[in-house]
Amino acid sequence: MEKVLPYSLFTDDDIYLFREGKHYQLYDKFGAHTLEVEGKKGVYFAVWAPHAKEVSVVGNFNNWHSESHKLYPRWDGSGIWEGFISGLNWGNIYKYAIRTNTGVLLEKGDPFALSWEQNVQASSVISTSWYEWNDKNWMKERSKRNSLEAPMSVYEMHLGSWMRGVDDPDRFLSYREIAERLVPYLKEMNFTHVEFMPVMEYPYDPSWGYQITGFFAASSRFGAPQDLMFLIDELHQNGIGVILDWVPSHFPGDANGLHFFDGTYLYEHEDPRKGFHPDWKSHIFNYGRPEVRSFLVSNAMFWLDRYHADGLRVDAVTSMLHLDYSRNDGEWEPNIYGGNVNLEAKQFLQEFNTAVYKRFPDIITIAEESSDFPMLTKPVHDGGVGFGMKWMMGWMHDTLKYFKEDPIHRKYQHHKITFASMYMYNENYMMPLSHDEVVHGKSSLIYKMPGDEWQKFANLRALYTYMFTHPGAKLLFMGNEFAQTSEWNFKQSLDWHLLQYPIHKGLQTFVSDLNHLYTSEPSLYENQFNCDGFEWVEANDDTNSIYIYLRKGKNEDEVTMTVLNLTPRVFDYKIGVNEGTNWEVILNSDDKKYGGSGVIAEIVDEQDDEWMYRPNSIILKLPPLAGVVLKQKKTVKRKPKKRVEVQDSSPKKD
Repeated sequence: MEKVLPYSLFTDDDIYLFREGKHYQLYDKFGAHTLEVEGKKGVYFAVWAPHAKEVSVVGNFNNWHSESHKLYPRWDGSGIWEGFISGLNWGNIYKYAIRTNTGVLLEKGDPFALSWEQNVQASSVISTSWYEWNDKNWMKERSKRNSLEAPMSVYEMHLGSWMRGVDDPDRFLSYREIAERLVPYLKEMNFTHVEFMPVMEYPYDPSWGYQITGFFAASSRFGAPQDLMFLIDELHQNGIGVILDWVPSHFPGDANGLHFFDGTYLYEHEDPRKGFHPDWKSHIFNYGRPEVRSFLVSNAMFWLDRYHADGLRVDAVTSMLHLDYSRNDGEWEPNIYGGNVNLEAKQFLQEFNTAVYKRFPDIITIAEESSDFPMLTKPVHDGGVGFGMKWMMGWMHDTLKYFKEDPIHRKYQHHKITFASMYMYNENYMMPLSHDEVVHGKSSLIYKMPGDEWQKFANLRALYTYMFTHPGAKLLFMGNEFAQTSEWNFKQSLDWHLLQYPIHKGLQTFVSDLNHLYTSEPSLYENQFNCDGFEWVEANDDTNSIYIYLRKGKNEDEVTMTVLNLTPRVFDYKIGVNEGTNWEVILNSDDKKYGGSGVIAEIVDEQDDEWMYRPNSIILKLPPLAGVVLKQKKTVKRKPKKRVEVQDSSPKKD
């Protein structure tokens, strides 16, 4: 190693901010950077290992010899080791050989490496994040696409199992091959965004990407960093946003990873009550250490900056915020106030949200959080945690429990559907039917539905109608759009062959049309996080398992009505409407093109008598197990029609 100190990429300000937990672009300083020093081209290395006795760089260029290229500790006590090796360039593989204070020699991958090998040793690879982007128009306009007043329908997918090689079903498609297939598919399906389960480097396939070793590296399973950038670029150029799963909650104990990095608990909390996750057998970041907070926020910034990500879905927030998460009495320590909130984790999440929104105000952060932790999506300056959205886990659990019921028993579960309206504006919610609901023996969505094949599909179409017309953003896991029949298996492709069957193809068409409806009707998204955007028309008809509600846009003329008939009956139903309003059916989930029975949903009569606390009424023919969406046409004065006698199917409200 050629000693080039005092040359360094670090300034005094860098060191100060790093140690304060306020340096948010550490990827410009740490890691391996190709540059020229005193006329020599090579690579500058910098790593944080404050308790190490000695640090060197080993790799394919020095026969992995720990005495060949030593790094030098900075004089300022920051714990940073740095140095320069001439003659190296992109493609060289390396690790840090770290001699601990007890004399043990550890070989660690670079926490800031931009690429890693895919093998047992998994060395880091000298790489670059340079890419010539072509998404200028998207980046300029994306604030409109990520606005809370814009439609957001997210297709969640796992890159390794969405589609495999046709010639070899065990072969992963590359990022570029995925781009070729995914972009036209998402456009055809009318999704606004795609969410990738973790793309950061991970060694263990069954972890689905949630056990990360290379936090700054795009997984080399699918290609180089620039190949992932190409995929994101292509999506952007075609009007599709990209959300990345981000995992600041834990990391695995792999020998070449962050665990016990310099012979001490450096990145993780030393106390196992705070530092070890009992469910995932992984290690929890020490959010109280400023340098660790700098590392994590810098990592979030990196994906938003270098990869043009439009949002981050933050994994396992519940486990981060609760000291007693998945722990019995005596296995956790209360905070200074005697409570179970991890105050350091909460502060970190507030700092993270504040920092990323300050630099990238047009992105979105989304919390996967299953408790009722308060003010998760409220501004930090008001005491909130600062997320843009939160997964609506309560809605998901109640909805699936309801739809699993045989229709004959649904009247006893009626308010599982209406309960969400009691809290749906407490936070900015995204409604998830995610990968977690179709694994580990939970069965696929289609097989959660009761009845024979026709009823299962009818129920699922009705569920989707409810989901896409309910306030909140939407998220659907891959395969659910065409009723994947088997549980998700990360080892193989989705069962695309099912689309040869009309009933599966019909559901796929229905989801595409639902997305088009959601993104084209302002009433379904403009007030999706505003209580002005929703009104119950009928919430209590448990006898007939009927639900009716209005969605409203900012313009008073933008109104849609959703009617759910969640029994197999076909009948005429009387619905109260405002005076002078005309309605037309714009979506019927029982349409034959969707695989339905073909019963036509139509208004068979209009009446001027009061019903459901409204001055007028209509009689709507309801198909079985169906969702029907009607649109209010401009308000007009209507001449009274001769009244037609029909059988009342819902109690008149006094």
